[in-house]
Amino acid sequence: MYDTFWAEQVKAYAQGDTKGTELKKYATKEALGGVLGDLLVMKKAGTATKGAPTHRAEVTALVLSGSTPTATVEDCLDISNWKTIKKQSGQVQPFPSNQPLRYITTAKAEKWGKQWMITKLTPEGDRRC
Repeated sequence: MYDTFWAEQVKAYAQGDTKGTELKKYATKEALGGVLGDLLVMKKAGTATKGAPTHRAEVTALVLSGSTPTATVEDCLDISNWKTIKKQSGQVQPFPSNQPLRYITTAKAEKWGKQWMITKLTPEGDRRC
């Protein structure tokens, strides 16, 4: 589920839109809102992405008791091959000088029926991996 969420996010960022993706199937309002905010910024800047990040995700907490099971996933996200490009020219935009290329991203998830949903995604750029 986590990997599928990321695959759909990468697809959305590459085309600059969520159309044709299944992000709504894997993300709740807060997590989806983060993606939509990013896409709005990208649209205004005339950018998209090329390539994809790599992951090393690990479930660090799992609570199956209660009415809604929850999980926490910590991921070492490597964005070094996930480039921002200008849509018109295809020119690769350099990363900001303070942008870490490998950092921890924490995801919160809940099980809704038979489906796990990403409820929150928090990049933690100050926690490198």
